[in-house]
Parts: sequence; structure tokens; C-alpha cells
Amino acid sequence: MKMAKSFMLGSAAALVALTGAQAADLPVKAKAVEYVKVCSLYGAGFYYIPGTDTCIRIGGALRLDTSFNAGTYDVPFWQGGTGGANSYNRNYFTTRERLNLFLDTRTATEYGVVRTYANLQFDFLQGRESIAGGYMENDFLFIQFAGFTFGKAVSQFDPQWALAKPWIASGVNGGSNNATGIPQLAYTASFGNGVSATISLEDAQPYRSAGVVNASAGFLGPFGAATSAYGVAANTFAGNVQTGDHVPDIVANLRLDQAWGSLHFGAAAHEVHGTYYTSTNSDSGKPSSTWGYAVTGAFELKNLPTGIGDSLKVEASYAKGAAKYVWGGTTDTAGGGRYARLGAGNGTAGSMALGYVLDGVYTNGSSIDLSSAWEVSAYYEHYWTPAWRTSLFGSYTSISYGTSGNAALLAAANAPVSATSGFLGAGSFNGTNTGNFNFAVAQVGTRTAWTPVQNLTLSAEFVYSRLIQNQNGTYTVNAGVPGVAPNSTLEMKNQNLFNGSVQILRSF
Repeated sequence: MKMAKSFMLGSAAALVALTGAQAADLPVKAKAVEYVKVCSLYGAGFYYIPGTDTCIRIGGALRLDTSFNAGTYDVPFWQGGTGGANSYNRNYFTTRERLNLFLDTRTATEYGVVRTYANLQFDFLQGRESIAGGYMENDFLFIQFAGFTFGKAVSQFDPQWALAKPWIASGVNGGSNNATGIPQLAYTASFGNGVSATISLEDAQPYRSAGVVNASAGFLGPFGAATSAYGVAANTFAGNVQTGDHVPDIVANLRLDQAWGSLHFGAAAHEVHGTYYTSTNSDSGKPSSTWGYAVTGAFELKNLPTGIGDSLKVEASYAKGAAKYVWGGTTDTAGGGRYARLGAGNGTAGSMALGYVLDGVYTNGSSIDLSSAWEVSAYYEHYWTPAWRTSLFGSYTSISYGTSGNAALLAAANAPVSATSGFLGAGSFNGTNTGNFNFAVAQVGTRTAWTPVQNLTLSAEFVYSRLIQNQNGTYTVNAGVPGVAPNSTLEMKNQNLFNGSVQILRSF
């Protein structure tokens, strides 16, 4: 009996233990899957970051360009070098591949939306990166909070459609240009009904500093060696004496944004300074710094009577001692400050146009004479069908130096120089120049774009430019001008340039 009772108790204990073990092996109920949710607060493409109330959008584009008779970004050959010299060994075409990526986050708070934005470009340019190089640039990096903008963003001087002009490239002098953003601290106040105003402090280097020249010292010639390329150092020309970033530019605007379009008025104050009259760095021997300024007015009209999607954009600007608020385009790809183009038939009896874009000029012992610049530009785009559109754009941009500024520049240009030094570096007018250094560029262009499917666009562009100079006499080449023999003479004449580009763009 005891044996039977022991057997029954042992069996029960074993059954309990077995049941507990099996229960421990049963699967635990999994947490619900947390799917990514669409965020509709800020437009298409935004999603909530899982576990947060922050919305994020990630996108970009792949852009493939080929430019003809032009440099990077379809900039005309007007800045010296082999292209400006119309040399046989210039690039007849230039290719570039670019991957653009952007990150945009928004979070609603009691102070309004907190936004962070970053825009990165990964480029490969044939002839610069050789086989498999490339480089990365940071175009826009900013934080917006409670009306403030901190970081690298479009200048508050520019209308907000500054990056939406209907062309392929930025080799057109269409007013102010800051295609890769300007570091700034800005505050925007909204008054309702689309009215807003902004004031900002902006870092003028390198976009806004056209440069200052001491005409008593050596200066870069039209085909001299030495410019700092895009994104390098101060992005300016040899001979510029406005070095050092002293005071930020003070910029303000007033805007009206409506369904029919927009109005924009902007103004900027720009500090201008030189350096010592001599290399002794005596603090008593330099011109006093001064202030230049710029003003602009612009408007945009949308959905014109000519067709759905049609638009017209117009801008006009004036600057005194702040020339780069007027002279836009990515002219700094080859270094700022100069325009130089040789006509066909280089050599004896050839021709050349020459001009400089400067904030001011001075000589030893004098104060800075500020330049005056103005421009007007317009852009019209027409949709033939939802898939086909054509734009027509044009601009006229001018700069002048006044009586004193022109006298200083002419005196330096007419002085005899050696083969590699002096105001014009690789040559001289030898006293024959009786004109002035006032200079202008007129441009007109057109682009046609085809979008066969959503977010895929193929386009082609043509641009005509005319360099309008006011100098006389002949320029005698000493050395250093590509494709031109020493002692050749070039007659000063206006020059015509033609360039174009094709592009395929896939955005996502």
C-alpha cells in the first residue's frame, strides 16, 4: 500500500514539473508592430520618425549635365584662361554628374515649428577629378525656430524664387547669386495675409565681396595665372586688397506672398575696406573703411493668361560699393573680379574685351572710391502641355567707377609693365588706352524642358552674351596669354559669346 501511495505521489509531482516546463516554453505575446506613419502636416513626402512627434523627409536628385563652349555650371568663357583666350586647346565641352541629397525635419512645439534642413551635393567634374575623384559640398545647413534662421541659407536679400529660375545653369548674371547659401542669423516676423519682414546678419565672404584694388600696386591681368577657385580660400582674385572678414552684412526685406505671385523688396549694408598702402604694415598708412549698400525689388506672377503654370519673374537691383549684390551668376568658379575675352583671329589685329567687377578702387594716400552697379533681369516660362515647357530669360548688368576711380584704373593700365607683373600682368596698353573701365554684360537665353514621366526631366539651353566695354587703344601681349604669340596686339572691342547645355534630371 505504501509502495502504491509513493508511486502515485511521485507521478503527480513529475506531471506538475512537466506541465510547468511546458508552460515556460509557450511563446510570449509579441508587441504590436510600430509602422511608419505618414505625416501630412507639412506636405507630401513627410513621415513620423518612429517613437517621436518629429516629421522627416529625405529626398534628392541625380543631375547629368553637358555644357558646350562653356565651363562648369555652363558659365560662358569670359574669365581668361584657355577658354577666354579662345584657344585651340580649350575644352569644347564639359561634363558633370551630381547627386543631391537633402534632409528636412519638422517638429511642432509651443513656440512654433522647429525645422532643420541640410542639402548635400556629391559632384564629379570631368577634367578636375580625373577618373574617379569627385567632391562634396554643403549648400544649405540651417535650423529655424520661433522665427529665427541660424546657419547657411538663401540670403534674405534675394526673392524666395532665387533658386527656381527657369534655366539649367547659373552662368547668367541674373542679379544676386548665392546658390550655395550664405551663413546668417535672421529673424522673420509674419504679419498675416502673406506679409512678412526679415532682418539678418550675413557673412559676406565670399559671395558678397567683389574686392577692392589699390591701383598703385600690382594687379591681376586679364589672363594672368592666379585666381582662387570656387570654394577655395576667399574665392577672389590676385591683387584684391580687401582681405579679412571684418563686419557682417546687414540685410533686410519686406515680402508679400499670395496665390497670384509675390512681391519682394530687399536692402543690404556692406562694409568695404582696403589694406595698407605699403607692405610695411604701418597702421597710419591705409584708407579708412567705408560702407556700401544695395537695394532690390522683384515680383513674380503665376498662372498667367497665356496658360496654366506660366509665370513671369522680374528683378531690378542697384548697388554702391556692393557690386556682388548686382553681379550674380557663378562667375566665381574661376575666381572673382575679372572678365576677359579674346575675339576670333587671335594675334596681331585680334580683339579683346576687358572689365573688372570691384567694390572700390584707391591709390596710395587716397580714400576708397566706391563703384556703382545696377541690373535688370526677367524670366518668362510657358507650358505648351503639362509635359513640355519653354522659358525665355534675359539680363543687363552694368558697373561704373566714376571720374576718380576710372582715372586711377587707366593710369595703372597705361603704365609700362614687365612680362609677369603690373596692373595687367601679361601685357600693357603702353599709354594707348583713352577710354574708361565702365563695363556691362547683356545676356539672353532660352531653355526647353520635357518631362515624359513624373520627376524625370530632359532639357536643353542656349545662351547669348555680349561683353560691352568702354576702353580704347590696343593691348600688347608680352607673355602668358594662351594661344597668343608675344608682341601680338589686341584691339579693344565688344565681344559676343555663345554657349549651351543639355541636362537630364531625376528627382526623388
